[in-house]
Amino acid sequence: MTRKPSAEKLPRVLSRDEHVVSRKQISDNALKVMHRLRSGGFDAFLVGGGVRDLMLGKQPKDFDIATDATPEEVRQLFRNSRIIGRRFKIVHVRFGREIIEVTTYRGSHEDGNAKSAVAGESGMLLRDNVYGTLEEDAIRRDFTVNALYYCSDKFTVHDYVGGLSDLEKREVRIIGDASSRYQEDPVRMLRAVRFAAKLDFTLEKRTAAPLQQLAPLLEQIPAARLFDEVLKLFMEGQALRVYALLKHYNLFRPLFPATQAVLDSGDSSASALIEQGLINTDTRIGQNKPVTPAFIFAIMLWPVVRREMAQLQAEGMPEIPALHQAAQNVVSAQQAHTSIPKRFSMPMRDIWELQLRLPRRTGRRAQELLEHRYFRAGYDFLLLREQSGEIPEELGPWWTAFQEADESARDGMQKKVAGDRSSRGNGRRRRKPRHRKSPRPS
Repeated sequence: MTRKPSAEKLPRVLSRDEHVVSRKQISDNALKVMHRLRSGGFDAFLVGGGVRDLMLGKQPKDFDIATDATPEEVRQLFRNSRIIGRRFKIVHVRFGREIIEVTTYRGSHEDGNAKSAVAGESGMLLRDNVYGTLEEDAIRRDFTVNALYYCSDKFTVHDYVGGLSDLEKREVRIIGDASSRYQEDPVRMLRAVRFAAKLDFTLEKRTAAPLQQLAPLLEQIPAARLFDEVLKLFMEGQALRVYALLKHYNLFRPLFPATQAVLDSGDSSASALIEQGLINTDTRIGQNKPVTPAFIFAIMLWPVVRREMAQLQAEGMPEIPALHQAAQNVVSAQQAHTSIPKRFSMPMRDIWELQLRLPRRTGRRAQELLEHRYFRAGYDFLLLREQSGEIPEELGPWWTAFQEADESARDGMQKKVAGDRSSRGNGRRRRKPRHRKSPRPS
C-alpha cells in the first residue's frame, strides 16, 4: 500500500525562475509529443529520471512523458507508436532511433477492478493498469527523486512526494512503505541500489532496512527481465559501486548464486577478478568506449567455470573438453537466474576458450590468434586474470609486446618461445620416429 508523504507542505510547484530545467536541454521529439497531447486536450508532463537529471545539472539519456490519456488514446494521436507491455501498458512513440515513452497516470489499486489490477500471493503485482490523477500517479512511482514533473508549457516543476527535498539531501527514498513496495515489484530493490550508485546518493534508512531480508524475492522475477536489469546495473559507468552495494544488501546472490558461492568460499582471486573487471568496465564507459554484456558475464561466471573445470580435470577429463563441459554446465544453470541470449553467451565462451589458446604461441598460432574475432576481449580477460593473482604475470606482457612488434620481431619472439620450450624439455627421452616399411612391389 502506498501513502502520500506528509513531511512538508505538498504539492510544491517551482516557477520558471526557481529551477534550472530548460527546454533547450529537452529532446525536440519529447517536446513534440507533449505539444500534441496538449493540443488533443490531454495533460502532458516530462517525468522521472529526465527531470531528476536536469535538476541535477546532468543531460538525460532519454525522456519519459506522463499523461491522463489512455494508451489507446495516445496510440490514436501518434501513428508512429505502439502499445507494449501486459503488466504495465505503456506507449512507445518512435522517431527514428529515439523512443519517447508515454505512460498514463497510475491510480490506486483499491480503485481498480480485478482485471486491471492483479497481485500474487507474495504481494507482487502481476497486472496493473489502474488509471488515476496526476497526484495519484506521483504517489505510485517508486522513488521520490523520480516523481518530479515538468510542464514544458508553463515551465513549472511539480513535486507531490518530497522529491525536491531529497534531491537537496542527496537521498534515495522509496515512496510509501518500503516492504510493501518491494513486494509489489522486487526489481525496485535493484533500482534503489542502482540509483544510489549512479547519483552518488545515500539510501534513506527506511528504504534500505528491508533489502537484505527481502532479497530472495528476486528469485520470482523472470530471468529475461533480470538480464535487462543486470545490464543497467553494470553498464552505466558505476559498476564497482553497484557491486559493492549489491553484496552489502545480499542482492548479488539472487542474480549470480553460483558466483556468490565461490566468493563465500574465500576465493580471493575470484573477488579480485570481478572487482578489477568492473573497474576496467567503468573506465571504458567513462572514455566512451564500447562494452559488451558478453565480457560482463564472462567476468561474473569465470570463477565458477574455473572451479568446475578443475574438478572435471581431476576426474580425468582433458583440459579443453573440461572447459567446454564446465562452460555448458555453468551457463545452463545461470539461465535460471538471468537469461543470457546466444549473441552474448557464444562470445563469452570464446573469451574463455582463448584463455587456453593464448599460451600456445609457436608456429603460426600466435598470428592466427591475433586475427581471432574476440582476441582483444580474450587478451583483456587474460590481463585481468594476471592482475587478480589467478595466474602468474607472464603471458600478458608477451602478448602486449607481440601486438606492438613488427613482423621480424614477432618471428623472433615466436622462435624464442619455441626455443625456451625445447630447452626446458619434459624430462623424458624422445622416441625415434618410426619408419613405415615400403610396400612390396606387386
